Amino acid sequence: MKRLALKEEQLLSLEKPERYLGNELNAVMKDPSKTDIRFAICFPDVYEIGMSHLGIQILYDMFNRREDVWCERVYSPWLDLDKMLREEGIPLFALESQEPVKDFDFLGITLQYEMCYTNVLQILDLSGIPLRASERKGKVPFVIGGGPCVFNPEPIADFFDLLYIGEGEVSYPRLFDEYKEWKKTGADRSEFLRTASRIPGIYVPSLYEVSYREDGTLKTFTPAHGAPEKVEKQVVKNLDEAPFPEKPLVPFIRVTQDRAVLEVMRGCIRGCRFCQAGQIYKPLRERSAETLKREAAFILDSTGQDEISLSSLSTSDHRSLKEILDFLIEEYASKYVNISLPSLRIDAFSLDVMGKVQDVKKGSLTFAPEAGSQRMRNVINKGLTKEDILSGAELAFKGGWNKVKLYFMLGLPTESDEDIRSIAELANEVAVRYFDTVPKEERKGIRVMVNSSASFFIPKPFTPFQWAAMDSAEEFLRKAHLLSDTFREETNHKSLKFQYHENDLSELEGLFARGDRRLSQLLECAYAKGCLYDSWSDYFHRPLWEEAIKECGVDVSFYTTRERKADELFPWDFIDAGVSKSFLRSEYEKAMRGEVTPNCRTSCAGCGAAKYGVGVCYENKA
Repeated sequence: MKRLALKEEQLLSLEKPERYLGNELNAVMKDPSKTDIRFAICFPDVYEIGMSHLGIQILYDMFNRREDVWCERVYSPWLDLDKMLREEGIPLFALESQEPVKDFDFLGITLQYEMCYTNVLQILDLSGIPLRASERKGKVPFVIGGGPCVFNPEPIADFFDLLYIGEGEVSYPRLFDEYKEWKKTGADRSEFLRTASRIPGIYVPSLYEVSYREDGTLKTFTPAHGAPEKVEKQVVKNLDEAPFPEKPLVPFIRVTQDRAVLEVMRGCIRGCRFCQAGQIYKPLRERSAETLKREAAFILDSTGQDEISLSSLSTSDHRSLKEILDFLIEEYASKYVNISLPSLRIDAFSLDVMGKVQDVKKGSLTFAPEAGSQRMRNVINKGLTKEDILSGAELAFKGGWNKVKLYFMLGLPTESDEDIRSIAELANEVAVRYFDTVPKEERKGIRVMVNSSASFFIPKPFTPFQWAAMDSAEEFLRKAHLLSDTFREETNHKSLKFQYHENDLSELEGLFARGDRRLSQLLECAYAKGCLYDSWSDYFHRPLWEEAIKECGVDVSFYTTRERKADELFPWDFIDAGVSKSFLRSEYEKAMRGEVTPNCRTSCAGCGAAKYGVGVCYENKA
């Protein structure tokens, strides 16, 4: 039996000791003396969220297939363990071996959300690893980051030795091989970093020099020591041949997404102009029906889960979805395995599918109109008309659903107060469609519920709106109150419910989404003041952030509410994400004119992703 990093009485004093035990079903144990590379893979949030992340599961499985690598996991300690580790002087440990993270070769941190950045510093701090890469000497793990946030890594670049741009299945094998060769030579850290920078997709921040103009904008971004001018996103070209965890980890406790997850495809054909994922995960690539059937059987049999989720950005766009669902229903319905289908478009086909897989007691259906008026939906290239939405709602009501969730955004470019009010008006029309569709005698006293929520628009890198100004926190709040008042004025207000996200969090997310290296000082300052778990509203401390912003002299509006010039050099322009800057700019200009671009299966818009030679982009271009 392995020795735990904490004593039994210490574990029992924690809120959920199961978070820190390791040894879950399908966890990988190895003899460290027989491996060349120890890799600690980290999700900088609490266990329940990190264990729900498919990307971690994929890399964990892929790395551990190599005999020379032992990949273990680490998550952000909750506040009770954080306090204990500091008071007792216990270094942060990995779950499998319970050994200190600081003794590993690599610490890999996935960056899914900007408001987890202070948790990244917590991980480094509790591990005993110097926060800044420039201060790391000798036998200290190489800290490498990945995930969607690395498409603008600059605000956190000073804390990472390396950052991986793109899909991890491609270049990690070469990185490990180069590391083993470097380790034999006994050369210093800088030599390995220079070698790593020549591996496709690997960005080494210390090898780039940055200068700024008098107005604060970026002037130059210059590579040194043979580092490339452009770091190219890595793309898996054949998902059927890509590694996929046949024996996923099964947590001891209920986690956020407590189900088996089957990734059906990557990428999206829809081209929504606000959506970063839709751009950075291009081109769209599908797993074949045969591969998905085989993988579904493996993961359900090896985990014992009673629910499987078909995961992608737009699952209903998979061309073999009906075949896959027929297989799952035929093979597993009798075994009481539920099928979860996120990211469906609400149309006749999708509702027919939902009717097959949902329980008799139907839950709510989710629509994502994103905007209330047709003008705004054209601006964001949503590809939905009001009649699409209302017809979808009508089909849902005829199918027996009486609860609908609607997702919207506030603060979109060119948005007017009239556009904001139209959100409540659309929600009201959905409720009206229920009363028009379902006869009174069939309602049986059941009231239709239309739950609407609004997040605040944040311009993200590698989207057409990366040039756009973002609303201030005060303007977000004004718009939310205007919309809330409008909901109360609607004729069916008793059937309507509205809520909105935190405006303060959105402002900070926008700051770090489009920020540069000068923000690293702000992050360190905020963390030193006690900022942690900022993505959790109960633990977000706005006054501490305000103090840090003032002390560091950061002009938040420079990064958030300022519209960028067409020719401005962005901090992320050194990354080749597959979509060209000229394409994104043309889409921005089309948005300002309210023009719509067809989806990728209808015609190729020339975004640039066809160069990968795979997927829908390439098929249409060819």
